[in-house]
Amino acid sequence: MQVEIMAATGAKGTPVKPSLASVTAVILAGGLGTRLRSVIADRPKGLALIHGRPFLTYLLDQLAAAGIQDAVLCTGYRGEQVRATLGDSHGNLRLRYSQEPSPLGTGGAIRFALPLLTSASLVVVNGDSFCEVNLEAFWTWHWARQAQATLLLTEVPDAQRYGQVCVDADGAVVSFVEKGTGSTSGLINAGMYFLTQPVLCSIPSTGAVSLERETFPAWIGHGLYGYRSAGRFLDIGTPESYAMAARFFAEKVPV
Repeated sequence: MQVEIMAATGAKGTPVKPSLASVTAVILAGGLGTRLRSVIADRPKGLALIHGRPFLTYLLDQLAAAGIQDAVLCTGYRGEQVRATLGDSHGNLRLRYSQEPSPLGTGGAIRFALPLLTSASLVVVNGDSFCEVNLEAFWTWHWARQAQATLLLTEVPDAQRYGQVCVDADGAVVSFVEKGTGSTSGLINAGMYFLTQPVLCSIPSTGAVSLERETFPAWIGHGLYGYRSAGRFLDIGTPESYAMAARFFAEKVPV
């Protein structure tokens, strides 16, 4: 794999970290939510209500608070409902939409949205998980390593449910451990990533593609890093975890 490092430079050739306002956010909100169907009926998973608000609005709050100004929602199942609910803006965030014609996987959804993704770097967020993180610190860490892709990682007591991410002392990803194997506790992918254009261009142009199972493993040793967050983590993929979401956001504090 050929990897091209792309970085802005100052007057003396020193890389200059852009502000988060220059970074486009991509929210992967196309999941069917099959396991949640019994509790959210025919809503898209990202519109599951928590304290009377769609789950996606908590993600948008986090992005807007960090200074991000542009977000693209990659939708699928009932995508028109997502757009009708969220509209064209959320605070200072401009919202745009890319609705896949059929399930394309996390990587395929981003590939389908490429015409809207022109910024040099993107922050990609899974639309069914939330992790407390200082986004500015995460962005600074990613930029300092001139990484091609950086995964947000968090430690959980039951990593077998998610699969583990193994990193070296500098944070470079060295391996992934499949779900259901490995030790009970460990670092997992928390569902947020900074990606560069070379990573986007490496996604195959046809078929369904998984970032987690196909794209990221191919970038091990080519600028793939993992940033550890000490913040709390939640995913709403099951009725049990969704039931915990109300308490999670009631207790959420800034990091």
